[in-house]
Amino acid sequence: MYKAILLDVFGTLVVDDDGPYIAELAAIAGVSPAQLEQEWNASLWAMADGAHGPAFRTLADLNASSLAEAFPVRLPARPFGPPELFPDAVPFLAALDVPVCLVSDADRAPLTAILETLNITVDHVVTSEDARAYKPRPEPFRMALARLGLGPADVIHVGDSPASDLVGAAAMGIATAFVNRAGRPAPDGVHPTRTVSRLTDLLPYLTAR
Repeated sequence: MYKAILLDVFGTLVVDDDGPYIAELAAIAGVSPAQLEQEWNASLWAMADGAHGPAFRTLADLNASSLAEAFPVRLPARPFGPPELFPDAVPFLAALDVPVCLVSDADRAPLTAILETLNITVDHVVTSEDARAYKPRPEPFRMALARLGLGPADVIHVGDSPASDLVGAAAMGIATAFVNRAGRPAPDGVHPTRTVSRLTDLLPYLTAR
């Protein structure tokens, strides 16, 4: 059995739905929502790749800068509605009997506020702001292992993003669980230890090992 769980937040525990905002921005920019999302994400993560150590920038800063770079028109700020948990999140966390460390590409203050609002309590939380780096870089995973006092073989990382969660954890020698809610195939060369459509589907595997 694994001695601890590393767990992504947005898209894994918390619903991450920017659809209405993306549609609003796309209408203003005169492009399709799919094009805006693709170009914004490409700009965002290109900036995030270089934003580590002394060059670290917060996610709020990266979001604003990357959107302005991709679409140089006046766009409204992103609204923040009440966060929503996936239905399987609470039963999954309640069933675990090992420490949990959240590992999230997020700024510390807004993530803390979201967890408090949702009444989510775990043993440790590591944000990109804490680690001064974004997944898939190793710094967030190293910080999580250090806080748990464990090695890569002792934990499994659970997340929904092949690029940041699966690739980043696997590069550290950490087992991975792909929460594939949309049923999309993993990209070529990405081989999660386990793939599930819901968090609770992982429980028999985690308790049986």
